[in-house]
Amino acid sequence: MPEQPFPAGDLKTLHVERDGGVLHVRLNRPEAGNAVDVPMLDDLLTVLAAVHDSTDLRVLVLSGAGDDFCQGGAREEFGTLLDEDPTGAGLHALGGKARRVCEALATAPVATIARLHGKVIGAGLGLALHCDLRVAAEGTRLRLPELGLGLPTAWGGALQRLLSEVGAARIRELILTTRIFDAAEAERIGVAHRVVPDTELDKVVGQWTKPLLRRSPAALRSTKALLNAYASAARQGDLTLLDAQLLTFSAAAHHAR
Repeated sequence: MPEQPFPAGDLKTLHVERDGGVLHVRLNRPEAGNAVDVPMLDDLLTVLAAVHDSTDLRVLVLSGAGDDFCQGGAREEFGTLLDEDPTGAGLHALGGKARRVCEALATAPVATIARLHGKVIGAGLGLALHCDLRVAAEGTRLRLPELGLGLPTAWGGALQRLLSEVGAARIRELILTTRIFDAAEAERIGVAHRVVPDTELDKVVGQWTKPLLRRSPAALRSTKALLNAYASAARQGDLTLLDAQLLTFSAAAHHAR
């Protein structure tokens, strides 16, 4: 059976390449630190929709071009959207897209791997956290800067994922202090599964990918569904539905100053 094609030609913010059962998706705005803007969210939604429809893909590897994985959200876009529509409808739509992207990553029927290097900030950390496995280069620096920018940690359901993956006590400290933490600490608290020299990132990705390629797509899909079902059962309610509203309200108040 021929491999299913994936959209790539019309994507302006991503580089997408398929290698057998592995789909490599690279954030491709290195001149902007791979900051996540609306066009990137649209491109990610396009690719992830194709991933969800795939019957023969087994692994998605998410990486970043240039010096950094992702320096966060394109904050200048917040002001532009509010100037265009002071009601905040555009910014609210952005928040909704961010949530759908992260939900699509988390519920993908394939194993998802985040390949981290350089700076992993805000929205970039949110994207990484919604992947199943995360490997970071030793020099990786991570941060949750939102409070210092006058914004809540309300992007794509990242806070709920942080609390689930890491725990409330550690995340409370990182959010309130907005301090930078390194790859070693990221591994210690569960943000990263492995930390290796930069030259070994692809080696670890390969070590994870190789056995996954031998798995039945149906079994992998069922396992992912089971993992997501147990994660959902542990939640009393999906508070990520409030993220877009909280982001819009806070950004509008900050922009009006």
